[in-house]
Amino acid sequence: TLLYTIKFELHMKRGFQPRSLKVCVAACSINQWALDFNGNYSRICSSVKIAKEKGALIRVGTELEICGYGCYDHFYEEDTLLCCWQVLTKLLTNPDLHGVLIFTGMPVMHHGVLYNCTIAFYNHEIVLIKPKMHLANELNYREMRYFVNWKRERLIESFILPQEITSISGQISVPFGDGVISTLDNVGIGCETCEELFVPHSPHIDMSLDGVSIFVNLSASHHILRKLNYRIELMMHSMQKVGGVYLYSNQKGCDGDRTYYDGCPMVVVNGKLVAQGTQFGLQDTEVVTAVVDIGEVYNYRSAVISRSHQASTVKPYPRITVNMLLGGQCNLPPTSNIQPRYFTPAEEICHGPGSWLWDYLRRSQMAGFFLPLSGGVDSASVALIVSSMCRMVVDAVRREQEQLREEQEQLREEQEQLREEQGQGDDIREELKQGDDIREELKQGDDIREARPRIPRKWWGRC
Repeated sequence: TLLYTIKFELHMKRGFQPRSLKVCVAACSINQWALDFNGNYSRICSSVKIAKEKGALIRVGTELEICGYGCYDHFYEEDTLLCCWQVLTKLLTNPDLHGVLIFTGMPVMHHGVLYNCTIAFYNHEIVLIKPKMHLANELNYREMRYFVNWKRERLIESFILPQEITSISGQISVPFGDGVISTLDNVGIGCETCEELFVPHSPHIDMSLDGVSIFVNLSASHHILRKLNYRIELMMHSMQKVGGVYLYSNQKGCDGDRTYYDGCPMVVVNGKLVAQGTQFGLQDTEVVTAVVDIGEVYNYRSAVISRSHQASTVKPYPRITVNMLLGGQCNLPPTSNIQPRYFTPAEEICHGPGSWLWDYLRRSQMAGFFLPLSGGVDSASVALIVSSMCRMVVDAVRREQEQLREEQEQLREEQEQLREEQGQGDDIREELKQGDDIREELKQGDDIREARPRIPRKWWGRC
């Protein structure tokens, strides 16, 4: 122990500092509209800017967020794919988005087959295109009508990029397939898409055994009564078992469909919830961030020796290196654990349909609803739902006004503090000016003494 202590002190004297593996991450909930490419682009940029302001280095979007999830048979049209690539081009060339590893979603045609893909890019370069491996095709989902799932596990192919992307990034081809991303400080990042969290053998299980520490999930999971409870419990139990950081981003709004996507982005670390957004929020963009310590993931996993034995025999994933460092850029402490927030079943029944009505109302640009009342249970229930919608909108406006007032008050305090600092600076400048005057007088005195006639040494006695 004494020897290690002496070695550590020697390293510190030589300027060695242990590198921190704390990183700020962001999960989003965005109200995207099907085929609203300009609006979707603006909302994606807004979410990235909010994440950057909060210090995040990783931003996770929602499933198919570039074109919108509910495009239905428009996925068959070539124009839909062309517009998606055009939006991605704008994202790559936007300097305000640089410095963040961004995960977004769009359909991609590879070798004549259409895939539901997650695209990871950093600055102006695409890092990885990850196709979805397990498609949702039950209840209200019909993904197999439009997409094919990627069946080649741990296999990477070369995808030839469109000329518009090549002219920007200089990349002719990028990795396409089942791989993981690795940063320069050897932090592994794996991708899942919505349904892949719910299947019995999720990709994050084998990824965790291969050393991946951060998992991102781009989702479009619509609201079902008590489904949020199932999502949170599933993520917490999964990370409690394998260890790691799980970033979950979910679509918000009706997306032109009869279903409602209830948002609620989350961050889970080693089975503990550290960040949770709102389930039925009316704002277009919501970003939750958390500071996580990757070192805690390493410690959590190494404490289970049986897990290490399994990890030593797992088949490795292809790794794509991104030119970025996660560690050493965050000085904040890790985010504390929180308890999950749930609505009661009655509250979900009020908030879910009410949120859908408001989203449909503003998208259709109608002036309001025509509500015929027969006196029965059906019309009374609809009236209650409309009333719930009105209360939600009024409360949201009131909260936004309060937030605006708080921001104005904060801005006013900052301006007063700046004026005080400027006043102190004026005083300091005045003192410096007086010091210059004194130095000038002293210099003049020195000149006078230099000019005074000197008495020769031989005359000292006579004087």
